[in-house]
Order: sequence, then structure tokens, then C-alpha cells
Amino acid sequence: MATLNLQGIQCAYGKNVILDDVNISLNNGVTALLGLNGAGKTTLIKTIMRLIKPKNGKIVFNGEDIYKMKSRYYDYAGYMPQMPALYDNFKAYDFCIYMAALKGISKKEAKEKTDILLEKVMLKDAADRKIRTFSGGMKQRLGIAQALLNNPQLIILDEPTAGLDPNERIKFRNIITELGTERIVILATHIISDIESIAKNIILVRNGKVSLCDNPKKFIDNVYDKVYVIKVCSYADIADITQHFKVSNIRETDDGFEVRVVGDNLENELNNYDISAATPELEDAFLMYF
Repeated sequence: MATLNLQGIQCAYGKNVILDDVNISLNNGVTALLGLNGAGKTTLIKTIMRLIKPKNGKIVFNGEDIYKMKSRYYDYAGYMPQMPALYDNFKAYDFCIYMAALKGISKKEAKEKTDILLEKVMLKDAADRKIRTFSGGMKQRLGIAQALLNNPQLIILDEPTAGLDPNERIKFRNIITELGTERIVILATHIISDIESIAKNIILVRNGKVSLCDNPKKFIDNVYDKVYVIKVCSYADIADITQHFKVSNIRETDDGFEVRVVGDNLENELNNYDISAATPELEDAFLMYF
């Protein structure tokens, strides 16, 4: 089983502290990385991938300091950025062979792994198509395939489902779930529904502070009795509610709208409306926390 430990990590740009005293321990499974834009998610990812050196603290992978491992660390780590660099004129198969060569994988092993990985990410039938003909989802799946060529024990995926249609997102979730059975998967996303059913842990990044929730249900339980659905009839009511409360969803019904809100003491503040308690979901907890 792979292990990753961040110990007292601090990152700063000049005097501006981006991450402060980060302490996290992870092992196999899918860990979601959540935070608002500018909260420090990208800095955390780059720090784990050794693209940014922390000002203080250390990162230990499988018992070794990643900076003492030097380039050997990348034999165990894979990374797929939000916009993976793909070569549009390459065929998918040739692209994987090329990337394998850059990773120092022998030609024989590269061919074997490419066949296996293209099938795993459901691109076997598109192996001889040029990448420029791929949809956004197909390109993202090819990005995962190349990140897995060295069979990493740690893989980081940055917004892998951004811009994908629902069918592609489902395919991606299934792939990620399978990956997490054998390695550490860190999934940075702002699409909460993508991780609600697959995340073993949640890393929360807010104002440079990082905390780990080892059970998404515990995170959701924090908003128990704090989520309500309000039935309203007009856009004016919706505008008033959204101005004063945190709204996680608005749904049109046959006789008006249902507005889902989250917050403290809402039952008293909303006594002029037709309200009912709702079962909290991960998105409600995210909205409340941030």
C-alpha cells in the first residue's frame, strides 16, 4: 500500500503565504481536493509533484523524503493537468508510445502497456485516430492513459471532468474508482457530484489552511438540521432569498419553485416562507464550509 505524508508544509511567494502548516496522511483510495479558486489547490498539487519547493516542512512518500528521491520520485508519481498537453497530429497509440519513451520505458513494455491502458480508458477502438478528431472527454481519457504508463502508485488529476458531458463524466468516475483500488488518487475538482460517491477522503483548502476529512459522511453531518427547501411562487421571492441566504439549488416545479438553502438558524429566519427540512448532501456541506 502506498503512503503519502505532508509534514508541516508551508509555501509562500515572497511574503505572501499560500499554504501554512499542512499536515496530511494518505494511503490507497480516492481523495478529493476541494477549495474555491485561489484557495491554494494548485499550489498544493505542484508541491506534491515537486514543481514547487516548500519553504518549510517535508513530503514523505513510502517512507522516503521526495526531495532525497530526486527524479526517482517520478517513477512512482503520475500527473494529469487540467489541460493535458496532447499532440493533435499524433494518433492515440503513437502518442502513448512517444510518452512512454520520454518516461524511459522500453519499446516492448510500452507497446504492452499502451494496449492495456487504451482498453482501460475505453479508447482501444480509437487507437489509430488522430487526437485532433477526439472529443474533450476522449482527450481527457487519453491524458489519464499517458499518466498511467509508468504504473504510478500516486496519481494526481486536476479538474479532469471540467467541460465534459454527463456520459463522459460517468465514464471518468468509473475509471477513477478503479484506479483508487490500487494507488493513491488525488482528484482536484469543483464539480461536487463527481466525487460524492467515490471519495474516501476530502482535503479542504481554505485561505491557505488545509484540513483532511477522512470520511465524507462526517463532513456532510456538519450541516445536519441546516438544510431546508423553500417553496416560492415568484422570481422576486427567489431574488430575495438568494440575496440573504446561501442557495445550493433552485428547481422549477408545476406550481412555482423550490429553493434549497443552507445555513444556521434558518428555521427562525425563514418562518414567513413554506419550508421543510432536507437531507443534507455533499454540495450543501461545501457551500456551508466555504
